[in-house]
Amino acid sequence: MQNRLKIGMIGGGQGAFIGAVHRIASRLDDEYELVCGAFSSKPEVSKASGAQLGLAPTRVYDSYQQLFEQERQLPVHERVQVISIVTPNHAHFEPAKLAMKNGFHVIIDKPATFSLAEAKELKQVVQKTGMLFALTNTYTGYPMVKEARQLIADGRLGPIRKIYVEYPQGWLSNKEEDNTDNKQAGWRTDPSKSGIANAMGDIGTHAFNLAEYVTSLHVTQVNADINTVVKGRTLDDDGSVLMKFDNGASGVLFATQVAAGEENNIKIRVYGEKGGIEWQQDDANTLLVKWTDKPAEILRTGGAYLGSLAKHNTRTPAGHPEGYLEAFANIYRNFALTIKARNNSEKPKAEYLDYPGIEEGIRGMAFIENVIASGRSEQKWTNFNV
Repeated sequence: MQNRLKIGMIGGGQGAFIGAVHRIASRLDDEYELVCGAFSSKPEVSKASGAQLGLAPTRVYDSYQQLFEQERQLPVHERVQVISIVTPNHAHFEPAKLAMKNGFHVIIDKPATFSLAEAKELKQVVQKTGMLFALTNTYTGYPMVKEARQLIADGRLGPIRKIYVEYPQGWLSNKEEDNTDNKQAGWRTDPSKSGIANAMGDIGTHAFNLAEYVTSLHVTQVNADINTVVKGRTLDDDGSVLMKFDNGASGVLFATQVAAGEENNIKIRVYGEKGGIEWQQDDANTLLVKWTDKPAEILRTGGAYLGSLAKHNTRTPAGHPEGYLEAFANIYRNFALTIKARNNSEKPKAEYLDYPGIEEGIRGMAFIENVIASGRSEQKWTNFNV
C-alpha cells in the first residue's frame, strides 16, 4: 500500500518475545510495512529471522550500522522511514542515535536507554535532527487508561490527593530461571545488559509512567525500599517506593518479580477530593469511578459516553475485549499518524500526539536512578533529580 510507512527492526529475531509483539502492533492498523532489519548481533540469526519473516535477503543486514548505510543509499520511495529498536537496554542508545542522524524516525522499547545520561543525550539528538521519537510505555495505550487521564484532566475528581500503583509478577521467584535458556530472564538480571536495575527498570518504570500519565503530575521526591530477594542475584527483584508529587499529593508504588503466582496485573488507583478511579489490566475494558456523594460508576470501553482519547484508541464495539496487543498498537498507530500529518505539512491532532516520547524516556531513566540511589541511602526522602 502506498500510504504505509516503511519500518525496519533492530533486534527482535528468533527466540525474542518482544520483537514479535512490536511487529504485531505495527501491522494491526495497516500503518506500517516491515521492509528490512538487523534482527540479531549474530549475522546468521539475523538472516534466518529475515527469511522467516519473508523479507528480501538484500534487506536483511548483519548489523544496524550496515542497515543505516545501505538503506540511506536507496531511492526515497524504497528507503525505510521508521526504525523499531527492540534490543536489550544496553543496545538502545547507539542505534537510536545513529538512526536519527541518518534521517529515520525511531520507536523504541522501554526503558529508553541504559542510563539517564544517555537519555539526555538522545533528547539532544531528537532536537538537533528533528526526527520523531516514540517509547513503548505500553499501558498508557489502553482506552480506559486514557479515559482516566482525560477525566482527571477535566477536574472531575477535584484536586488529586493520593496515587497507588502496583505491578506484581512472579516469574523470577526462583534463581533457576536466570540460569536456564530463558533469554528474557538472562539479560534482565545481568547488570551489563540491564543496567543498575532489574525489577525497577523492567516493570517499575511502567508503574511510574502510568502514575504520571494518568494524573498528569510529576514525582518530586521518593523514599525507596529496594530488595534483592532471591539469593545469588546482583540486581533488584522487588521494591516499594513512597512518592510525593508536584501538586502536594502522595503516592505508593510497588513492583516485584517474586510474588509467586502473579502474572502481569498492573493496577492503578487515584483519589481526588471528589472521587477516585481504579483500573487494572486483568479487566482492562473497565474503569471504576467512585464518588463521595453518589453511587460508583462502571465505565466500559466502546461506550458512547467516553472522551475523545478513549474513543480514538478503541477499535471494536463495546463488549469486545481489547488488550495488550491493541494497547501496544495504539502507540504505533498514533506515532504513524503523527509522522503522516507532518509529511503532509498538517498539524497532528491532539489524539495523534498522545504517545510517550523522549521526555517520558528521560523521566523513566530518572526514576530508575533515583529509586536505586534512594534505596541505598540512609536518608528518608530524596529529591527526584532529572
